[in-house]
Order: sequence, then C-alpha cells, then structure tokens
Amino acid sequence: MSPSYHVAQPSIRSTSVIFASPHSGRDYGWAFQRRSVLDTLTLRSSEDAFVDQLFAGVPTHGAPLITLSAPRAFVDVNRGAEELDPALIKGVEKTGHNPRVSSGLGVIPRVVAGGRAIYRGKLTLAEVQARLDDHWHPYHRRLATLIEESLVLFGQAILVDCHSMPHEAIDSLCRGRRDKPEIVLGDRFGTSAGAEIVEAIEAAFRSEGLKVARNTPFAGAFTTQTYGRPSRGQHALQIEIDRALYMNERTLKPNNNFAPMVALLDRVSADICELGRAQELPLAAE
Repeated sequence: MSPSYHVAQPSIRSTSVIFASPHSGRDYGWAFQRRSVLDTLTLRSSEDAFVDQLFAGVPTHGAPLITLSAPRAFVDVNRGAEELDPALIKGVEKTGHNPRVSSGLGVIPRVVAGGRAIYRGKLTLAEVQARLDDHWHPYHRRLATLIEESLVLFGQAILVDCHSMPHEAIDSLCRGRRDKPEIVLGDRFGTSAGAEIVEAIEAAFRSEGLKVARNTPFAGAFTTQTYGRPSRGQHALQIEIDRALYMNERTLKPNNNFAPMVALLDRVSADICELGRAQELPLAAE
C-alpha cells in the first residue's frame, strides 16, 4: 500500500521551516463511506477543506509541505495513537479522563462536527490498528524525519501545522469579544515555540490586516505538544484560519475570496520561511 501522506519538496531546501496540513485529506473511499451512516458532505464537515491548496506555494519559498490524503474523519493524525475511544472501539477499556476522546474526537473519531455520529455500532481493534499502521505511523515517521533534517541542516526546525476553524465555532467560543480572531496561533501557551518566532509570525498575519489571537480558543494539540521542543531549537506552532475567509462552509466550495487568500497566505508563508534561513548548505529535493 502506498503511503497516504505526500511531501511537496522545494527544488532546494533553503529554510528550516516545515509546513504541514494534516486535516485536508479528502480521499473518503467507498468502503469508509459505506461503513458510515453519514453522507459525504456531512463527513467532510470535520475536514480542513482546501488548506493544502492555500499553502501549496510554500515549496517555492524553500520549505517542504507534508499533507495527508486520508480524511480526518477516518484517522486523526493530530491525536496520539493511544487516544482510543472505548465508546467506539471494541475491547478498549476506559483509562482516565481525556476530554477529546470523551467528546468523540480521539485518534479514530466517533463523531464529526456538530457531534454527529459517524458509525452505527463499534469498530474492531484490528481495523483501528490497520488505520494507524497504514496512515498514522507513516505520517509521523515522515514528519519526524523532516524535522530531523532541518535540525541537521540549519541547527533548528520550525514546524507550522496548518488548520482551519469553523466560523460558527469562533462566534460560539469567543462570545463577548469585540474583535473575534480570523487567525489563531497555538503554541501551547508559550511552551512549543520560541516567543520571537511566534511574535514574528503574528506580525506577518497582522501586516496583512488580519485579526490574530493566541491560544484561545485553540492552543494546539498532539503535533505541537509532541514536536515543540524550543530548548533544542525545535519549534512547533499551530495556525487556525477562519474558513469563512475563503470558502462557503455550507457547500464546502471556495468562495470569491479564495484566490486573494491564496496570494495573502503565500506572502505570509514567504515571511515565515525567512525566519528559518541559515548559512548551511541547503538540502537538494528528494
């Protein structure tokens, strides 16, 4: 089986920055759709639709972009492999309280946006393990390799984990705020990335006229928590983008602002890549 991740490499790797879009996969497959009680449009409500396309230009700035074709509703690589849901998977015992798992958003999600159940009945542990072996583990092995390459080449690594957030969720979670954010930067409250890097990335978005918040309502999940090690020069930052800026959330189609948003994010990505420039010899593309 060919890997479900894809790495778009620059012709010359000239920056320590790595971009990732783990939730933009849209290969739902006949078997998964048949197993689910939901239609495809509803299944896609948890998808970070088009985020991979929004950042498709980053290789031209010297940075790789890793994406996953398997959809988030099928397997969520921004969760730990041990975050198994006993309410969904046969033979899994409840061990402590994990709010993500309890809400149905473990590594194998039980629900999509709005709490709508994906399945009727439970999954076997064997089929869950197959999803992890086929998708979760290969993705993280490749991501870890990209980070290690940056550390060797440039003495540091800056992982930018790219996501989108429902506009409705911003309204709900930021109720009472005058300036509701259009971009949320998550650095696990200052623990997953150096302050100067986060400040520079925030400034890049603000220079484009966007409203930016940090860690509220999204501080970053498994990826930023696992790979963010600023003390060893390994930084990880999550970016959440308001979906209403570039798409119709009801039809899941790009809106009239899609092309301008691509251009805007390309400028921001170029600024971010400048943070990771170094004097070491660059790595040729694979």
